[in-house]
Amino acid sequence: MKKRILMVYPEFPDTYWSFRHSLPFTGKKSAFPPLGLLTVAAMLPTEYDVRLVDMNAETLDECLIDEADLVFVSAMIIQKASFDRIVAACIRIGTPVVAGGPYPTSSHTTITGVDHFIIGEAETTLHSFIGDFESGRAKRVYADNAKPDITKTPAPRLDLIDVSRYSNMLVQYSRGCPFNCEFCDIIEMFGRNTRVKTTGQFLKELDNVLAAGFRGGVFIVDDNFIGKKNEVKELLRAMIAWQEEHRYPFTFFTEASINCSSDDELLSLLSRAGFDMLFIGIETPDEAGLASANKSQNMNRNLMDCVRTIQRKGMEVAGGFIVGFDTDDETIFDRQIDFIQRAGIPISMVGLLTALPNTRLYRRLKEEGRLLSGSSGNNTHDLRLNFKPVMRADRLISGYKHIISSIYSPKEYFERCLNLLRSLPVKKASYRKVGSSEIRALLRSLIVQTFSSYGIHYLRFLLKSLMINIRLFPEAIGLSVKGHHLITITTSIHRADAFVAMLERVLMDLKNRLASLPSCPGRDVARVLERHAIHIISVAQRRYSRLTDETRVYVQDRIREFERQCIVILDRIRHELSGSMPSSISA
Repeated sequence: MKKRILMVYPEFPDTYWSFRHSLPFTGKKSAFPPLGLLTVAAMLPTEYDVRLVDMNAETLDECLIDEADLVFVSAMIIQKASFDRIVAACIRIGTPVVAGGPYPTSSHTTITGVDHFIIGEAETTLHSFIGDFESGRAKRVYADNAKPDITKTPAPRLDLIDVSRYSNMLVQYSRGCPFNCEFCDIIEMFGRNTRVKTTGQFLKELDNVLAAGFRGGVFIVDDNFIGKKNEVKELLRAMIAWQEEHRYPFTFFTEASINCSSDDELLSLLSRAGFDMLFIGIETPDEAGLASANKSQNMNRNLMDCVRTIQRKGMEVAGGFIVGFDTDDETIFDRQIDFIQRAGIPISMVGLLTALPNTRLYRRLKEEGRLLSGSSGNNTHDLRLNFKPVMRADRLISGYKHIISSIYSPKEYFERCLNLLRSLPVKKASYRKVGSSEIRALLRSLIVQTFSSYGIHYLRFLLKSLMINIRLFPEAIGLSVKGHHLITITTSIHRADAFVAMLERVLMDLKNRLASLPSCPGRDVARVLERHAIHIISVAQRRYSRLTDETRVYVQDRIREFERQCIVILDRIRHELSGSMPSSISA
């Protein structure tokens, strides 16, 4: 009997990385397809009936779970909440779950409800699992630390998705990174010896993306695309020829280490191949912080000059930044802001340091007794640390909020965009192609952003961008659309912060009132306090219901904890009124 496999990709929460608020401008459902599951699907036996549901682009019908023999789920740690809901649905329906990917790989010892784990790279473990599953003796964990030859990895099955739902496509050229940053789990999963696909193999995957009908941005998902420079240069020369032959259907962006700025030939090849953005892990302008994280590739460099060098080759720099290193002091927050603004890095992903499982940082903090239980750490939206920092935790979190409030205020954001446009060359090797989706984005941008709360900053930016270089106007619109998402997320965080502060304030007031009750309060006094407690719960729930969906993401755990503590207080008050043991009360 043919096996029916359902692959499910969990939903991402609304964070800086999701770019969810930018998607309506181009009529897309999600920023990226699930490349990992598409690749695993290509490794399954050809006689299997495989279906894929990406919950970021469509709704999961639980009937599909019931019809499947197996459900495959892959996730990153940021998708944990959605991952848990999928597993719970499979348990309820009775369909076995197979889990793999970064989150299950790093946390399989603590994840419950999953029947089988594929740990590490699927090329080394999936075949064994399939054999055991078909013979009825599948084990719970399949793990192998081997680093497979990815020249034998099949091309992802793009036939399982509707490419028109995505604003970008994904391809992979290499795995691994030669560096050894303390906080990074990539080297733990994929190793420090960079493994690459053949040039022909990679170009064939580009052919597949083109044949699927996609045109636009292609993200090369390598964690360090330039891990093997000589091989990359050979690939780029072939990509230039491919782009010229197909009249440049794609623009590319990828992740790379900042040492690429020292190789003029490499930068020129990247630009000519159609790369318009590099994501660089800058982390911090503080040399001591870089040393503490073993970020050797960033040390002893003028980071500002490095960014400018890349920009002058026609490529935007997106930057990763971290606060919370042991060496950070009170000046780090303003120093980060100053660097980001002067460097002209519009997309600056700033995060609190997180001790990811299976990293050298995690092991060090565990040895030092500094890990905190009950929190998986921050994902730029869940502002909770999973370790004890050297700086006071509340000061670190407030400093982080200060950074994002500053860099994603409309004035500062659009000023960075102008700094970037001024740094780009007058004549780029390639310019953003203007198609139907770009025209749609322009029209929606003019309507939505002109009449937004930051409309005056937006219009000034567009006018100034035209004065800088009219040929870069499509880039200006793209930056504006991305800015809408980043500004919206920041506004949601501010509203969430104000809501949580309100909860803490009224809860403290209620606790103080309870503490001030005499040992034998009169019934009238107790009833007044009871009504007050019920009133503040009602007010909090009403205000929560008025929050946007984006803001609720940040406060849902806090409102539950607030309600729990209020219920405990209500039980105590009612105990005083009744003279009996507390009863169970639900909000």
